[in-house]
Amino acid sequence: MITKATRDGFGEGLLELGKTNKNVYVLSGDLADSTRAEWFGKSYPERFLNMGIAEQDMVGMAAGLAMEGKIPFVCSFSCFITTRAYDQIRVSVCYNNIGNGNLNVKIAGTHSGVTVGPDGATAQAMEDIAGMRVLPGMAVIVPVDAIEAKKAAIAAASYPGPVYLRLGRGPVPVLTQESDSFRIGKGNLMRKGKDVTIVACGIMVNEALEAANTLSQEGIEAGVINMHTVKPLDEALLLEEARRTGAIVTAEEHQINGGLGGAVAECLVRSYPVPVEMVAVNDTFGESGGERELQEKYGLTAKEIVPAVRKAISRKPKR
Repeated sequence: MITKATRDGFGEGLLELGKTNKNVYVLSGDLADSTRAEWFGKSYPERFLNMGIAEQDMVGMAAGLAMEGKIPFVCSFSCFITTRAYDQIRVSVCYNNIGNGNLNVKIAGTHSGVTVGPDGATAQAMEDIAGMRVLPGMAVIVPVDAIEAKKAAIAAASYPGPVYLRLGRGPVPVLTQESDSFRIGKGNLMRKGKDVTIVACGIMVNEALEAANTLSQEGIEAGVINMHTVKPLDEALLLEEARRTGAIVTAEEHQINGGLGGAVAECLVRSYPVPVEMVAVNDTFGESGGERELQEKYGLTAKEIVPAVRKAISRKPKR
């Protein structure tokens, strides 16, 4: 299977935008190589700003550029940009966006989740989806692979208002094709099921597909949704599959509180309550280690999705 990092797809998307949209600017928090912002900087130096290790200033600058009609992409590690600059994202970007309706700051956080690996707990952003999705007007996108990350970057540029793109460090399986559709706010049903639906984002989509293959061997047909947009959530697709299968399992490389699982549960409890089980990091910090090692330690593999599916099915009302 072909593998490629989502941050690479993002970098390719920036290059494409550089050619087609003269209003796109890229701001880097002194991590241009790691975030792949460097590729844009080499091709379009007049629209590239290295802001240094000053995340708060970088977001403030981006807000100013957006007010002048530019489309700035702010690039740093997720753990830095979503915590150190949270006040500026909340007030300078989101609050002002609600005021004028079109503050187009795009925030790209790379090296997300536990699969940052050896960098350790302080560099492993596992609370960022929760923090970003609660902000009024902020869209949150977690691409499944490099192809989708490129499409997401391009789509973000024309999407009104602020957008948070959550990207990874290491290579991950390429599950989509160039011809596949991508639209912010519209999930993709990657496998149709009748007994349960697994709703996943990012690296956990591949784990969900593997779990579905395992479950099919014991007669359980699990559907899989690639819910690349956590906000705005594709509630229509989610409710359609909840009605079809009657049980949901969510899977994400994030804390169990406040992420994709929380968004899915909020939708279902309002509109169509069904049993929901969640596979995620269980309210703890990570540690230094190999990427796969950490996935296994913190329960982020197909191995954990399988029993969660069985449990969700067991909770379905008896007919």
